[in-house]
Amino acid sequence: MQDSKDVKLKILDGAKVLFAQKGFEGTTVRQICDQAGVALALVSYHFGGKENVLFALYDTFAPQFLNETFVLSDPEQDLRRFIGEFVKFRMEEPELINILQQEIMMQSPRAERLQKCVFALWVPLKEILEVGKEQGRFEFDSLRHTLNFIVGILIHSRVSSFFDPVFEQYDIQNNAELDTVVEHTTRFIFKGLQSRS
Repeated sequence: MQDSKDVKLKILDGAKVLFAQKGFEGTTVRQICDQAGVALALVSYHFGGKENVLFALYDTFAPQFLNETFVLSDPEQDLRRFIGEFVKFRMEEPELINILQQEIMMQSPRAERLQKCVFALWVPLKEILEVGKEQGRFEFDSLRHTLNFIVGILIHSRVSSFFDPVFEQYDIQNNAELDTVVEHTTRFIFKGLQSRS
């Protein structure tokens, strides 16, 4: 007999793939169970329903750096660390970001509950930006717009083949290695903040 922890992880892994591909509404409990290779009743038994599976994804796979604190004595170093950790998370768990984007864009009834996860990511970034501006290390006019721009850059930091046709006359090289993506993302954000480092 399978360990209940293994069964739960199989269900979560299956749901993660399907929610990212088909959306929450386009995914059935039966599809999740088929993807996970488990009996249909196990979703209800372990999670109490499909919606709870969605929320459990963010509890189970939340990035470790959510639990870290930023001292804020060096906001530039804090921002570099934040960017690196987020890009790593984005590349390791692309489905979680895709699902979150879908839920927010659709203004689903689940989006409000997912705010807890989202705000845990963006509140430290807001604090880093505020301190960096106070210390004269970052330059920007609107904290709200700056935060939105940086969030957009970080969310889309994963190189997608969707845009490959735009570059058809160029020799497309796969620059999707973590270090390369972190470097490009960091440089772009720091130039936008007019940071001297």
